[in-house]
Amino acid sequence: MVLELRQQLKLAQQLIMTPQLQMAIKLLQLNRLELLDTVQQELEENPALEELQESIPVEDQQESGTADESEVREVTIDEKIADDVDWTHYLEEYNSPGRTTFESEKRETPNFESFLVPKKSLQEHLLWQLLMTTPTPQEEQVGSLIVGNLNRDGYLEIPIEDVAESCSVSIEEATAVLSKMQKFDPIGICARDLKECLSIQVEHLKLSNTVVSQIIEQHLTHLQNRNFKAICKALKTSYDEVAKAVSIIRGLEPKPGRQFSDEEPQYINPDIFVYKLGDEFVIWINDDGLPKLRVNSFYKNTLKSSKQLPGGAKDYVNEKMRSAAWLIRSIHQRQKTIYRVMESILKFQHEFFRKGISHLKPMVLREVAEDIGMHESTISRVTTNKYAHTPQGIFELKYFFNSSIRRVSGEAIASASVQDKIKQIIENEDPRKPFSDDKIAKILKASNIDIARRTVAKYREIMRVLPSNKRKQI
Repeated sequence: MVLELRQQLKLAQQLIMTPQLQMAIKLLQLNRLELLDTVQQELEENPALEELQESIPVEDQQESGTADESEVREVTIDEKIADDVDWTHYLEEYNSPGRTTFESEKRETPNFESFLVPKKSLQEHLLWQLLMTTPTPQEEQVGSLIVGNLNRDGYLEIPIEDVAESCSVSIEEATAVLSKMQKFDPIGICARDLKECLSIQVEHLKLSNTVVSQIIEQHLTHLQNRNFKAICKALKTSYDEVAKAVSIIRGLEPKPGRQFSDEEPQYINPDIFVYKLGDEFVIWINDDGLPKLRVNSFYKNTLKSSKQLPGGAKDYVNEKMRSAAWLIRSIHQRQKTIYRVMESILKFQHEFFRKGISHLKPMVLREVAEDIGMHESTISRVTTNKYAHTPQGIFELKYFFNSSIRRVSGEAIASASVQDKIKQIIENEDPRKPFSDDKIAKILKASNIDIARRTVAKYREIMRVLPSNKRKQI
């Protein structure tokens, strides 16, 4: 075998992800809050990028990036005394000394933070109550270990034997501290399971040895399955007594610690708004809070005027200016693409925006992609984690893309409309005799919607609706 070197000319097509394309794709799949964070980070890291202040006139945003110096006139205050002033009674009414107060210039203004009350955590709240009982050092150690092993719902996650072993105390001593802490506020805290949590609350309400406590201790499974007849038979009591006991149990707190949760609610900030003005719909991109960017004129002029810049500095400035220009162009392209996608959705789902969810039509990504001349993957990135505020409510853009469900006669219907129909049927059912999935399927078929029982069950689970046996109420 002979080894030799050869040169060969080959022509081939290859897809290369340029930095501009990478940035455009990255920004396209970000939601509005993530976009704000990305822009803020770029403003901090890139000196060639600056935020355009609102006070700067539009004429200053020239291609060269230089701002014209505008003349600032001195502000003068022209006071003119009114002619109808009653000078006779002026001294009597307006020149009285009244109460005179003097403030020292050295007085310190209190900080705003001093008026804010920090939210107390569950651990702090329990430790404060423990210290109020003047515990011994061993009891304080055991209580601190118990508090440190509570989950967010307020349940003790480790066995009491492990607590006793870690603190070098007997199991009886550790159990005594645990029993004391289970009477702390909120009632039911430090329980080891749901049954113990509910039993502590029932004991606090002085309902021990009643139907309520018996249901919790012996028939919690029947209660979960809404098998009230089995509870009546086992306890040999009337249906009314069980109904009263169940209503009391519903008022108990199964998760005592959640009122001290530090999780902040995440509010949806729509990326796009659709307003109805008369008979027409208007689309508006939400730019509120998004900085208006431009390339810094200083660096641009430096490259034009200074030819003696070192090579490394010149390359650095060029790179930062290109990055700034790409970011600005990518943001504009992102907003334009979102607008075009929403415009196409509005065209396909026009009846939905006018009449509601029941008029939502089946639609797939390919239809919008062909309508605006883009690839399906681009439409998928645009519609992911983007929300639109419409006259019918706030919806994710993905919501408008639904599979089709056959009708008994006529054109197909969107799956979201079928889910809404199932939700309405369940809301209007008799809570004492809820509809089964098979019955809901028959009702839908009578409404010209051909759907199987298992599909009803799947949609019900998506909407987080319990089955009929667990929706039953007394």
